[in-house]
Amino acid sequence: MTDLYRLLPEEMEKMVIDMGYDRYRANQILMPLYCKFPKSIADIKQLPKEMIAELVDAGYTIGSAKEVHKITSDDGDTTKVLLNLTNDKSVETVLMQYKPEKVGGLPRSTVCVSTQIGCAMGCIFCATGQMGFETNLKAEHIISQVIHFEEIIEQRKEHITNLVFMGMGEPMANYDEMIRAVKILTDPRGFGLGQRHITISTIGIKAGIERLAEENLQIGLAISLLAPNNELRKKLVPTATSDSVEEIIEAGHNYFKKTGRRVTFEYVLMDGVNDSREIANELAELLRGNGSHVNLIPINPTAGDFERPSKSRVFEFKRILSGAGVNCTIRIEKGTEISAACGQLRTDIVG
Repeated sequence: MTDLYRLLPEEMEKMVIDMGYDRYRANQILMPLYCKFPKSIADIKQLPKEMIAELVDAGYTIGSAKEVHKITSDDGDTTKVLLNLTNDKSVETVLMQYKPEKVGGLPRSTVCVSTQIGCAMGCIFCATGQMGFETNLKAEHIISQVIHFEEIIEQRKEHITNLVFMGMGEPMANYDEMIRAVKILTDPRGFGLGQRHITISTIGIKAGIERLAEENLQIGLAISLLAPNNELRKKLVPTATSDSVEEIIEAGHNYFKKTGRRVTFEYVLMDGVNDSREIANELAELLRGNGSHVNLIPINPTAGDFERPSKSRVFEFKRILSGAGVNCTIRIEKGTEISAACGQLRTDIVG
């Protein structure tokens, strides 16, 4: 069985030609897939009945994610869903919406997609990392998360504007499926999202970052740094290498040189762990002058014992970095109260 959402447009063309049909039939499949959201091949009314029958007989299907549970934040801007996928596994996905920049405009709608169920990286501050690894998701399962939310908000005449690969799992540990999904989602004949509207977040798998730099894509890269030295980072990320800090900085620098896209270093602040003035100064010295951006993320409540620093401590940390010339922001919180924020996703805990 092959899910049509798995096929790149050029693969779709090859499929219809191999079946003996004209090339344009590929577009008659692609357009409804990403604009009309058919639930079965029989729903693609542009195709002749005999072609529909042939596709079904050849084992082609149209997969879709089935919503098992949904919870929405008090302000209505964040929605987390538990989706049952065609592999009969369940995954959490989040939609975050931001107010329009101008009166009468549409909201910025960002889907936080998952690439794995669970995660093998074992980060001790992350709920997904603590649930362990179950399985990689196929490209069609990643795409189905986006399609699920697009179908919902399309009824409000809105559209998905951004994607962040910051959900469950480590994208670089499922590289081939992740990048296939990205290419389909950014292809003008696929979902058609602009490459610059996508960000991939990684704990810092060097080989994956190097491969991504060679893809000739204009997508954003975010790397979870977490600490300015290897000793502390190794405590927070048990799977990190002994020189992971240096590897991450170098990989980020090379990505920028190759793509021209500025790299963001994500830094989760944990009270009494990595938020001191001394550590802030060490981080500032490490990143001074390299042109990167630091996104400070006060830790969200998870199953662990970590607590977020006080607001004054967070702003002091930012002040030290900014004073050293390091571009720095504090992440806007979305969905913390429904366990939909950074580090909070895990399928055995529903909102």
